[in-house]
Amino acid sequence: MFNSKFNGLLTGLLIAAIIGIIVLIAYFGWSIYNKYYLNSQAEEGVDAFEQYVSDNKEKEEPNTDNEVIGDTVIGEVEETPTQQNTPTQTTNKNTKPQYKGHNMIGTIRIPKIKIEYPILEKATPQAIKVAVAYLSGVGINKVGNTVIQGHNYRNGLFFSDLDKLSNGDKIYIKDISGTEITYEVYQVFQAEASDSSFYKRDTNGLREITLSTCTDDGKLRVIVLAKEVVTQ
Repeated sequence: MFNSKFNGLLTGLLIAAIIGIIVLIAYFGWSIYNKYYLNSQAEEGVDAFEQYVSDNKEKEEPNTDNEVIGDTVIGEVEETPTQQNTPTQTTNKNTKPQYKGHNMIGTIRIPKIKIEYPILEKATPQAIKVAVAYLSGVGINKVGNTVIQGHNYRNGLFFSDLDKLSNGDKIYIKDISGTEITYEVYQVFQAEASDSSFYKRDTNGLREITLSTCTDDGKLRVIVLAKEVVTQ
């Protein structure tokens, strides 16, 4: 009787251990796949943003191919009354490139933790599942402070490794005009989730960014403050 109960207990423990191992393998497998998939998708999003910026720059460049011979401009079409009454088709500069149904307003690159992601227009719960996003402030690469939020998936994805940054590390932000600003980290700390006192601060006429994510246990926030690198 005793041996029967003991064997039954061992069998139960063995089954529980096997189930636990399967669950752990499934979890880590999903985590690795999710990281690879989202990073791959984000890379395509960054490429799409770069292409959008490049295309817009080409549209804005003036046509310098016209050649003047005597009083005639080769390549210039003489305007007619019909043409004067025809509305000119222009590109809507308010349109923004899309990533998974969200507007992209820039990209962020942090070599120290090997990440590069699109910056989405609004930090909604849906947006920060697939990229990092603008939370508040003056707007990316504008004078003043801008807050960018990202998830901590505890696997290196998005802002998982913000706590590995230290003073002097560089962050590169490119906006929709194609301008890239270099920022330098000057403070890394933890704060309560409800603490936003440092979001609005005097930047002394410089551009600054605040990066925000949760700690591994989700109880606090990891905060990174960085200011633009000014070249003399």
